[in-house]
Amino acid sequence: MDPALKSRPVADRVLHALKRHGPLTAAELGERLGTTGEAARQQLLKLAAEHLVEATAEPKGVGRPAQTWHLTDTGNGRFPDAHANLTADLLRTIRTTLGQPTLDLLIAAREAETRKIYEADLKGIEPVEVRIARLTEMRAREGYMAEWRRAEDGRGWLLIENHCPICAAATACQGFCRAELDIFRDVLGPDVTVAREEHILMGARRCAYRIEEVGDKQPGRRSRKGARGDPG
Repeated sequence: MDPALKSRPVADRVLHALKRHGPLTAAELGERLGTTGEAARQQLLKLAAEHLVEATAEPKGVGRPAQTWHLTDTGNGRFPDAHANLTADLLRTIRTTLGQPTLDLLIAAREAETRKIYEADLKGIEPVEVRIARLTEMRAREGYMAEWRRAEDGRGWLLIENHCPICAAATACQGFCRAELDIFRDVLGPDVTVAREEHILMGARRCAYRIEEVGDKQPGRRSRKGARGDPG
């Protein structure tokens, strides 16, 4: 667990664990929090009474279905949303009054500034895995609850973002999501491909990107020019 969370109230730690890891049983949650499953269950029941979490039954082999807990919409609302309503309203106003080309210019300016910052931080880093780790650190500082790991199937790495602090803006204008994917492809370098496999705006719990190392002559590889502007 993040050391910064150890001093937080238990309820906050429970919500954070469910946000970062997705649905968990009480036993799994207790293990992550360093307590017993029963203690975790009592906390979950208190949060359920506040409509912050809810349980569903999931079959897991022989026997009674396992009860897993997840955040409700109210629970998700406890996490920062970067002034969601104001941002979304401003974007809609720009599109309505100034037109889509002006909104596209705004997105392009943000994309250029973000790319500049990331490129400066990643400059000179050769190992792909170190680049991914550094990018993940930057995204985590920006509030995306980002983490990375080797893909379970052995095909490259996964960069996972458990929270989207600009979700309202991205919902109002999905150009932000396309721009972020372009940025990842550019700053991680031409020796990798990046593909979004899970997308919060498509109903997923999180955004997840698969990153794979490729050779210059690998068949079917898209050019950097062709990769830009692909749908998120």
